[in-house]
Amino acid sequence: MAVYSMTGFAAVQDNAPPAGHSCAWGLEVRSVNSRFLDITFKIPDTLRVHEAALRQLVTSGIKRGKLEIRIFSTHASNQAIAVPSAPRLSQLATAQEQVKAWLPHARELSVADILRLGGGADTGDSSSAPAWEPLQALAMQALKKLQNAREKEGQRLVLLLQNNLGQLRTLAAQAAPLIPQAVEQQRERFLLRWNEALGTAKAAQITEAMQERALAEATAFAIRIDVAEELGRLNAHLDEVESLLTKGGELGKRLDFMVQELHREANTLGSKSTSLELTRISMDMKVLIEQMREQVQNIE
Repeated sequence: MAVYSMTGFAAVQDNAPPAGHSCAWGLEVRSVNSRFLDITFKIPDTLRVHEAALRQLVTSGIKRGKLEIRIFSTHASNQAIAVPSAPRLSQLATAQEQVKAWLPHARELSVADILRLGGGADTGDSSSAPAWEPLQALAMQALKKLQNAREKEGQRLVLLLQNNLGQLRTLAAQAAPLIPQAVEQQRERFLLRWNEALGTAKAAQITEAMQERALAEATAFAIRIDVAEELGRLNAHLDEVESLLTKGGELGKRLDFMVQELHREANTLGSKSTSLELTRISMDMKVLIEQMREQVQNIE
């Protein structure tokens, strides 16, 4: 299955107005990332009757994202501009005089205002509104273009994520041989300091039980700084992310959870580090994981 981004844009428009209509209709849809599916319609009031059907059409193919759907009308270039009737012009003139009586500084009506208010331009009346079938076809065409754009962006995000996965695997491979060495160094350092302490103490005061306790403390400390388990879980999470990207579909929320787990392991690796090299590896991992977090935020 494909991986879809939540970011995209599509615009479609009728080439000519339907028979019996004075204007052609266009539809734009914009999509950005969101935790859930959030649809906003900017459409003429006469098309509100189709809003529920449009919403159902969108939800049948898109599961996440903040969508803004705008439907607009444009007059055909070969259509003559309809001039308002004389009675309508008289009504507008009377209305303007009444407004000016109360608001002397009000602006005079422009030609565009007269055409819009007088009915010469498209006012969204029911005679110019399209039926559901042509509007459905227009919406399906726009949604198909949007999904193509989201799929293309999703493929780009997959490539970026796979590149980050490869770099994280390289860093994990670099850290693996450093772990036994760091553990042994810390254990030897602990025992060295213990022996130095013994040299300054009286032999009579040193018991066998105290020596065993010191050795146990050194071993426990070595275990605490051993991050082999964290690296194992990190590699397992990387395998899971790669599997999800291969599978495709609706995986944005799952990927977001996996990125949190990756960050947890990388952070623990840094907190347990006893060498500059392991600290550097942990920092590099967290930078890559933060990049993945930003990319995953845009995946459906």
